Amino acid sequence: MRTFASLDELAGAVGTHLGFGPWHEITQREIDLFADATGDHQWIHVDPERAAAGPFGATVAHGYLTLSLIPLLVREVYAVDGLSMGVNYGLNKVRFPHPVVVGSAVRAGAELLSLTDLPPGKQGVVKVVVEIDGAPKPACVAETVVLLVP
Repeated sequence: MRTFASLDELAGAVGTHLGFGPWHEITQREIDLFADATGDHQWIHVDPERAAAGPFGATVAHGYLTLSLIPLLVREVYAVDGLSMGVNYGLNKVRFPHPVVVGSAVRAGAELLSLTDLPPGKQGVVKVVVEIDGAPKPACVAETVVLLVP
């Protein structure tokens, strides 16, 4: 994990790759809980028997589940000391190039695209690529926007 002592130190990393986090296995329990939380019980997500005969050979994680894991995955990539909070400010662009089959391992890589003043702190734009272990394409590519408050 890369740790920055302050927002000023983080500003020096604009335009650089911040690193990768550890691998996280996607379980059927996570997929089922996400389906319950969102009401999306499509068979490709929650019916292992039917999904085994489907296009992916097993159940797959919801794209939005993968997206929702970004805070967990990025927390292991970098940190900034001296913050009172970091607030999800939104997303500029999101794509899901490859499905995440149950049992796959995913991790995040992060690149700091920009850091600008925005009261009461700084707004960062971070390109996050969620990789799938052994897959030719990433599961998710997202430009996340975060407000960092000292």
